Amino acid sequence: MQPLQRIIAVLLAITTQAGLTACTTTQPLQTGGDPAPPSPVEELPEETAPGAPEGAFVTEGTASYRDFVLDNVLHTEEYGDIHYHVYIPESYDGSEPYAVYFTLPGYEGLYFQGVGENLYQEDFAFEALGYKENLIVVAPQLSDWGETSAQQTIALVEYFLDHYNIDPEQVYASGYSGGGETMSLVMGLRPELFTAYLQCSSQWDGSYEPVVESQTPVYFVIGEGDEYYGSEPTVEAYRRLRELYEQEGLSEEEIGELLVLDVKDADYFRQGGAPNQHGGGNLFARDAAIMGWLFCK
Repeated sequence: MQPLQRIIAVLLAITTQAGLTACTTTQPLQTGGDPAPPSPVEELPEETAPGAPEGAFVTEGTASYRDFVLDNVLHTEEYGDIHYHVYIPESYDGSEPYAVYFTLPGYEGLYFQGVGENLYQEDFAFEALGYKENLIVVAPQLSDWGETSAQQTIALVEYFLDHYNIDPEQVYASGYSGGGETMSLVMGLRPELFTAYLQCSSQWDGSYEPVVESQTPVYFVIGEGDEYYGSEPTVEAYRRLRELYEQEGLSEEEIGELLVLDVKDADYFRQGGAPNQHGGGNLFARDAAIMGWLFCK
């Protein structure tokens, strides 16, 4: 057995012993129909965001796709234009708090690759709707994989927390590939904003100590032979966080509630019909064990 494989095997054994399946969920709720092509909707005027920073305002999108309103823009002086798609349930009227989920895409979903590409290419936003009935889903298309997009993400999260009736105990996030790099930076800056975070097929670029201080749960999932990142950076990020929790005196059970390392072998992707392990990260969106972990936190 190679050294990396031995490390993965040991860490996976620790994760399992600490209670990987401790959080049980029901099967995802059934959601509607086959994808439909984008269709125009009534154009809406620019609207000043109540209570937003001076000079900030929102332009609502003018097209829809599978019940998401596409290309809303939060205009800010400090962070520029922040593009996002959003699903808001018809039942939402602001009278009771709803959960919210932010899903950051991989490369093809970035804004400069085309409006809505993250929704056309990835399933995370749609699959999430099967886990919580009262759930707002926000799918940003940002500027880069670095600090700019991390700050834009934080600004967007704060906007929704300020302007919608959101349960602060139900603020979820995931990042796939480049979106995971961005979200790891966010987690290194403002982890306390989130109830739990799912990192898929990516690497950790952010700080570790704020995550440990906030004790925000993190689930790492990646292919053992991921063609873009390899699995080593993910194993190392898990190990770094785990060591910090051990230094804080947390028990195995407590760490197991906060950290999961899930390294998938090649058979997982072959059985899912994925052409490769990195692109096959979209399979994680349809994996009830993975998505169920996120939304049961």
